[in-house]
Amino acid sequence: MAKYSEELKGVVRALYLRRYTPKEIASELNLPNARIVYYWAEKNNWADLLSFESTEEAIERRYQLLAGRDNKSEVELKEMDLLIAHATKLRAQSNKHKEKMASGNGGHKATEDDRDGDKPRGKRKYKKNDISSLTQDDFDSWAGEHLFAYQKHLRLNIGQQVRNILKSRQIGATWYFAYEAFENAVMTGDPQIFLSASKAQAEVFRSYIVNIAEQYFGITLTGNPIRLSNGAELRFLSTNKNTAQSYSGHLYCDEYFWVPNFAKLNEVASAMATHDKWRTTYFSTPSAKTHQAYPFWTGEEWKQGSKKRAGVRFPDFSEMRDGGRLCPDGQWRYIITMEDAIAGGFNLANIDKLRNRYNPTTFNMLYMCVFVDSKDSVFSFADLEACGVETETWQDHNPDAPRPFGDRPVWGGFDPARSGDLSCFVIVAPPMLAAEKFRVLAVFNWKGMNFRWQAKQIETLFKKYNFTYLGVDVTGIGQGVFDNIQHFALRVAVAIRYDRNTKNQLVLKAADVVESQRIEWDKNLKEIPASFMAVRRTTTQSGAAMTFVADRSPETGHAESFWAITHALHNEPLNYENKPKSRWGIKKAA
Repeated sequence: MAKYSEELKGVVRALYLRRYTPKEIASELNLPNARIVYYWAEKNNWADLLSFESTEEAIERRYQLLAGRDNKSEVELKEMDLLIAHATKLRAQSNKHKEKMASGNGGHKATEDDRDGDKPRGKRKYKKNDISSLTQDDFDSWAGEHLFAYQKHLRLNIGQQVRNILKSRQIGATWYFAYEAFENAVMTGDPQIFLSASKAQAEVFRSYIVNIAEQYFGITLTGNPIRLSNGAELRFLSTNKNTAQSYSGHLYCDEYFWVPNFAKLNEVASAMATHDKWRTTYFSTPSAKTHQAYPFWTGEEWKQGSKKRAGVRFPDFSEMRDGGRLCPDGQWRYIITMEDAIAGGFNLANIDKLRNRYNPTTFNMLYMCVFVDSKDSVFSFADLEACGVETETWQDHNPDAPRPFGDRPVWGGFDPARSGDLSCFVIVAPPMLAAEKFRVLAVFNWKGMNFRWQAKQIETLFKKYNFTYLGVDVTGIGQGVFDNIQHFALRVAVAIRYDRNTKNQLVLKAADVVESQRIEWDKNLKEIPASFMAVRRTTTQSGAAMTFVADRSPETGHAESFWAITHALHNEPLNYENKPKSRWGIKKAA
């Protein structure tokens, strides 16, 4: 790491305390990335200095900072609107709290007895992360008004010692458990631990808790771990932290079916929650039946090695979906599909659109809690799982910059919409050095059949990235898109016309790249491995030859991100190790 002067650190600290974000500081001072700012802030406890400002003062300072800028971006204007709305909400909450303290059990109006002669009582000494004003009524009232039915059901079953939740993605489960843990910490003083596959994912919990406390209860929380005024600690850990199992408390393990080494996670989790007083909550979207955690979910792991247990019946899928069941191994299992969430009031997603977007295998895995049986899949889940990474390690790519990847070459892949599904466009960074891998920098999904509009989106991306190749499936509207990008992508756009040989080449290339671990993508984009796993082997109608299918039909959608990525990878020959060395090889003559 480069050595930075104390003078520069002082400037960074001053901007941080003026409510500049780490990204803004890095841009302002030409630092290589924002991570160094986060590091200094955490190491030197700068967040604690901010805590002496009230939330209202912090909002005012940030608003004035943004207001003073010329040529504000849409993001900055939106942030200003949110700050105003937040300040208004806090003011209303503050007034309500003052009325409560004046008339309720938590306080009383001033009387003559409260004064010593003419001297007013001294101000209460400031307490960091002070949650002393919160009561059970506050939480009950808020939960009754804002939680969906399935979240209320989870809250009622918080007393189960081990909860194992299989859930649809994007229904607010992580957010709910952050709320639940905060409530429990406030009301009991018990420690809460959040264990994730990576530090970045664990920090999502912290962000949710800080926002919940601030937005809904008017309380600013600082520090990491967060230590509440009643002594409760909230820790945010990853399985790669060596000291993780030295802590104990109520434990939350999220997305455990997407953790590469579940055995390690479960070993750490068991050590943390050894004592009977601690609860453990596992929750995740399903992945593949080949995942290490699958026997843990089904109960087969508990049955192993015991003839007595072998014949014990566990509740079936419908029973666990119907309110959950306490199982023979002591775990309370509960299944929440997207259908269940919507039936319970969840109104942030349209299930028909989701069904139309994905092929049945991908939809069922992501939203209906069905595990993928990968026996016929071209790709193993373990290989795909290893391709998911924390994109913070990609220090040369900044999606918010005018030129996110500078002038470094990228390849594009476009998979057009069929009737009713989505077009998909991906940007892939090819390896430039032997140690590098392909990187899926961005994935865009476009709805509808307007090929002119989609061509315009591609043109916008061409102005930001240095495309040296673009593979376009010219099926259907793909031909319209291809014709409309010729004026700016003539030298780099290549038409891909599907036949059995072409499809086989695309799949074989992707299989080689994945199995040799030569590609990586954002681990949070679960649609990518799901779409890869939808590709399966089959035979032609005559049965004479092997081919591949991915349920590409107008009625069900298709594995769009898989095909878009293969269209980009198509620029590298199958025999890439012996390809010509000329650096002009990827250009085409005018």
